[in-house]
Amino acid sequence: MAGTAGTPGTPRVLRAMNDRAALDLLLEHGPLSRARIGKLTGLSKPTASQLLARLEAAGLVLAGGTTEGRPGPGARLYEVNPAAAYAAGLDVTPERIRAAVADLTGRVVGAHDVPAPGRRAPAPVVRQVTDALDGAVKAAGLARADVHRLVIGTPGAFDPTTGRLRYASHLPGWHSPTLLDELAAALPMPVEYENDVNLVALAEQRLGTARGHTDFVLLWNETGLGAALVLGGRLHRGWTGGAGEVGFLPVPGTPLVRQVTRANSGGFQELAGSQAVPALAREAGLEDVPEGPYAEVAATLVARAAGAPDDPGHQRLLRAYATRLATGLASLVSVLDPELVVLSGSSLTSGGEVLRALVQSELGELAASRPRLVVGDVREQPVLRGALESALAATRDEVFDTSR
Repeated sequence: MAGTAGTPGTPRVLRAMNDRAALDLLLEHGPLSRARIGKLTGLSKPTASQLLARLEAAGLVLAGGTTEGRPGPGARLYEVNPAAAYAAGLDVTPERIRAAVADLTGRVVGAHDVPAPGRRAPAPVVRQVTDALDGAVKAAGLARADVHRLVIGTPGAFDPTTGRLRYASHLPGWHSPTLLDELAAALPMPVEYENDVNLVALAEQRLGTARGHTDFVLLWNETGLGAALVLGGRLHRGWTGGAGEVGFLPVPGTPLVRQVTRANSGGFQELAGSQAVPALAREAGLEDVPEGPYAEVAATLVARAAGAPDDPGHQRLLRAYATRLATGLASLVSVLDPELVVLSGSSLTSGGEVLRALVQSELGELAASRPRLVVGDVREQPVLRGALESALAATRDEVFDTSR
């Protein structure tokens, strides 16, 4: 009957559900035989054979090698066709724009960096974005039109009510009210925008220590201090996209900061941000404090301290830093009561288990809620990895839909 082909329970929908289940299994496990796919999905051998033939004809799977090491002929193995679609991600900082392209399996096939032009003569943002993307696309041996979706990660957040970037005054050129329209006009694929720390949380949820967790907070400390909130399995962005901007949080132990967006800082940032670590090191009596960008210096100092358990000065630094981190975290966990807190960003992960245990202990003294603290697993370009995961999720939903 007309109009019922796509309703729940019809053969077309059931086939599409089985197709998607098989494709997800191939992504998770890698190449699988027809028999193994049938066992994992609960489908009969004839149904599994029809499914794989259908997906192969659609260009979504490839028939590759065979199983070995068993008596008799080897079974043919099937895998997701990596070239069935491509997705791209951008990680934007005041210093550079980093772009990468991944195939449908998630493997990065091309990457490119474009340095920031500087505040005195900033290049148009659209040109910066397209230059970075085109460089990654070229490195992958592709064309712009091959990219199905692009996700851009930036500090701050695009306010959904105005379309303007907020909480990131240190990104010149990114606050134009027409920027999103200009990017949409310049690029042939759908473009999404996300806060950089939110993307790190997404990477940890799909690839790292937050897998299987639906309620967690990710605390990020690198060039800035921020958080991402995942509630009920979904990112909580807030009314203006500013949920998790905890660097602005007023906390005891530091003077009250007013006009925080103009200052691009706040109480928790001043208390426990990367820029506070060198001063803490000097207060702890450490003399060999390196020079350089705050995030790099903080990561170096924290790593040294974590590796020197018998040195009193290094241990004083770690304890003071842990107390400051727990001071801000106490407010977060008191309001949200999360199951898990993930510590991420080089100024936190460099302290490893030693710093994590100290923060956990301090938080137990300061908050009634006592979530488990873990150190993040995704440490290589986590913002970019999260952008790619976000773009890939939407791309897979699109190309894996065989019900159309």
